[in-house]
Amino acid sequence: MNKISTKNISLPVEGMTCASCVARVEKTVSKIDGITNVNVNLATEKVTFDYDSAKVDLAALANKVEDIGYKIDLSVANKQQVLLDEQTNKIDKHQLDLQNDLIFAVVLSIPILFINMGMMWKDFFLYDFFDAHQINRILLIFTTPVIFISGKRFFKIFWNNLKHFTADMNSLVAIGTGSAYLYSLTITLFPELLSNQSNHHVYFDTTAVIITLILLGRWLEARAKSKTGTAIKKLLELKPKTALVKEHDSIVEKNVSDLLAGDIVIIKPGAKIPADGIITFGSSSVDESMITGESIPVEKFIGSKIIGGTINTSGYIEFEITTIGNNSVLGQIIKLIEQAQGSKAPIQNLADKVAAVFVPSVVLAAIITFIVWMFISPNDLSKPLMNFVAVLIIACPCALGLATPTALIVGMGKAAQNGILFKNGESLEELYRSDTIIFDKTGTVTDGKLSVKNIFCLSGDQTEFLSILTSIESNSEHPIAKAIVEYGKTKSVQIKSVTDFENKSGKGIKANVENKKVLVGNELFMNENKIALSHLNSELKKDINQNSSIIFLAIDGMIQGFICVADSIKKNSTEVISKIASMNIEPVLLSGDSKQVTKNISAQLGIKIFEAEVLPAYKSDKVKEYQSNGKKVIMVGDGINDAPALAQSNVGIAIGNGTDIAIESADVVLIKGDLNGVVKSIKLSKSTIQIIKQNLFWAFVYNVIGIPLASIGLLNPMFAALAMSLSSVSVISNSLRLKKFTL
Repeated sequence: MNKISTKNISLPVEGMTCASCVARVEKTVSKIDGITNVNVNLATEKVTFDYDSAKVDLAALANKVEDIGYKIDLSVANKQQVLLDEQTNKIDKHQLDLQNDLIFAVVLSIPILFINMGMMWKDFFLYDFFDAHQINRILLIFTTPVIFISGKRFFKIFWNNLKHFTADMNSLVAIGTGSAYLYSLTITLFPELLSNQSNHHVYFDTTAVIITLILLGRWLEARAKSKTGTAIKKLLELKPKTALVKEHDSIVEKNVSDLLAGDIVIIKPGAKIPADGIITFGSSSVDESMITGESIPVEKFIGSKIIGGTINTSGYIEFEITTIGNNSVLGQIIKLIEQAQGSKAPIQNLADKVAAVFVPSVVLAAIITFIVWMFISPNDLSKPLMNFVAVLIIACPCALGLATPTALIVGMGKAAQNGILFKNGESLEELYRSDTIIFDKTGTVTDGKLSVKNIFCLSGDQTEFLSILTSIESNSEHPIAKAIVEYGKTKSVQIKSVTDFENKSGKGIKANVENKKVLVGNELFMNENKIALSHLNSELKKDINQNSSIIFLAIDGMIQGFICVADSIKKNSTEVISKIASMNIEPVLLSGDSKQVTKNISAQLGIKIFEAEVLPAYKSDKVKEYQSNGKKVIMVGDGINDAPALAQSNVGIAIGNGTDIAIESADVVLIKGDLNGVVKSIKLSKSTIQIIKQNLFWAFVYNVIGIPLASIGLLNPMFAALAMSLSSVSVISNSLRLKKFTL
C-alpha cells in the first residue's frame, strides 16, 4: 500500500445488531483491494480502516456494504470532525424510531395476549359474541400490523441476508416469529390443511410478544449504549460556540468554526478558551482539569501555552491562536479516544470466532430440534414449532458482540477524564497481563530539573575550570549540559572558542579549547580515554556528591576535577512505586547514570532491580532482554528520548506535559507528568478486563444453558425473547459500572 496516499477513516454503519453483523461487515470491507486494518465496532456502530485513496472508491465500498443489508454514512468522510449536534440527532432519531415501533407493538400486543390467554377459559366473555375461528381472525388482524410495521426491520434485513445466503440475529427473529405467524395464519384461514393435527391452538400472542420484547431490548440497549459514549460527548462540549476576536481596533464575535491561526482572542474571567494558543497579554489561572485531570488551576502568564476547552478562572487575558480543529490538543485527544474505543482487545478474538459460525449453527440446531420433536409428537405440529421458535429466539449473539466494545468504550472514556489516553484496546489488555515495569530515571521518577550541586577543582581555580566546562557544554543539548551552562551564566564566566567538537552519545565530549585537548564526560568516558581518577576517590565518596551525575573534566590527558549535577526525586515517585509493587508488578529503574548514583536512587525509591550506565541506543535492548526471559514489560518514559524502548515494550507509557499528546511511540499517554497516572491506568486495565471477562462469561453461559433448555421444550418462546433482550442490556449495564470506578 502506498504510504503517501494511505488514510485512516472511521465511518458510521447503520443496521448492525449483533456480533454476526460485525463479522459480515468486517469480512466484506476486508475483501476490497487497498483496504487494511479493518475493525468494526458494534458498540460505536462504526467501521475503521486504513485505505489507499488512489485505489479505493468509498462510494463503491458503501454500495457493497449496502448489498449485504447495512448502510455506511459517507457524509463524515468529507468532514474533519462530525459535529456533536449531528451525532446526537442521529442517536436520538434511532432511539425515537425504536420507541415508536415499540409503543405501537405494545398497544396491539396487550389485547392479543389478553385474548389468547382468555381463550383457554370456557367462560371467556368473547365466546358470548364470537366462536373460536372468529376470535382467531380478530387475533390475526391485531398481529399482522405488529409483524409488518413494528417488526418490518427484522424481515427486511432477513430478506437481504437471504439474497446473499447469510444470516444474523435478525434472521433468527424473522424465521422464528414468521414461522409462528404463518402456522397460526394457516390454522385461522385454512384449517383444512392441518386437519390431521389434534391441537389447533394459534400462537399470535407468541409472535407479537416476541417482537415487542425484542424491540424493548433494542430500545433499552440503545439508551444504555448512548451512555457509554459520554466521555467524547463531554469533550466535544468543552469548546464554546463563539469567541471574541480583536480585528484592527474593534472586537468581533465569531463562531468558533470560523477562527483561524493567528487570530487574537479575548478571554474574560469564567470564559471557556476556544482554541490552543499563546498568551500575548495579561495573566490568569486556568482550570485544565477537563483535559489533564489536574484539579488545581494552573497559573498562566504572557508566553504561556493554553489549551482549547479549558476555563479561564480569574484574570483577563488575550492570546494568539496557534492550532485549531483536529490538530489542537482537544482534537487529538478526541481522535485518540475514538480510535482506541473503536479498536479491539485480543480477548475479543474468541467472541469473533464464535460469532462467525453462531447463527448458522443455531439455525441447524433449531431444525434438528424441530425434526426430533416431529418424531416425538407426530400428531402435534405445535410442539415442534414452539421448540423450534424457542431455540431461534433464545440465541443471542448480541451480548457476545457488545461484551468487549462497551467495556472498552466506558473504560477508555473514564481514563480520558483522568488525563490518561489509551491508543488501542490491545494496550489495555497487555497492561493487565504485565508483570514488569521499567522506569526511565530522568524526568520520569525524577523532576527532570537538573542543577549543579558541587564543584571540585584540583587546581583551585574554579572560575577557569567552570569557564572551559561551560564553553564546551554550551554546544550540547543534553539536560546535564544545559544545567551546567545555566550555572555558568550565574557566575558570569567567560565563554571560550571551541573547535573540533565531537559528541559521544551517552558518554561525553571531545573538543579543543585554546589549543588544548579537552575531555568532558562520565567515568566510563574517562576510563575509555585512560584518564586516571583513582586519586579523586575520597572526594567522590563524600555525601554531597552522592546521588549526583558526576561530569569529569580532563585537559591534555590529565584530570582537572569534576562537577556534580543532580535531579530531585518526584514527590510521589516512592508512593507510586510502592503501589505498583503491591500489584505484583516488578519495578525496574533504567538510567544512563553511574552504577552508584542509580543504586542510591533505586534504594530511595524502594526498587530492588536497576540497570545503570545504559546508553540511549541500548534501552530497547534492555527491554528485549526482559522480554526474552518471558516478562511482559511496561516501559515508562518521556516518549521522545525513550522512543525505541517504548515501542519495543509490550506497553509503552509516555509521560506528557499537557500539550504533547500524540507521541507515536507510546501506547498510553499520561497528559500531565504525574506518575499516579501509571497506577490509575493499571488499575483501570485490570477492572476493564475483569468486566469484559464477566460479560463474555455470561454471554456464553446464557447460550450454553438456554439453547439446550429450549430444544427440550422447557423454555417458552416468549420467555426466551425476554431473556434474550435483557441479556444485551445486562452486558451494557455491567460495562457502565466502570463509570463509577474510583481511580
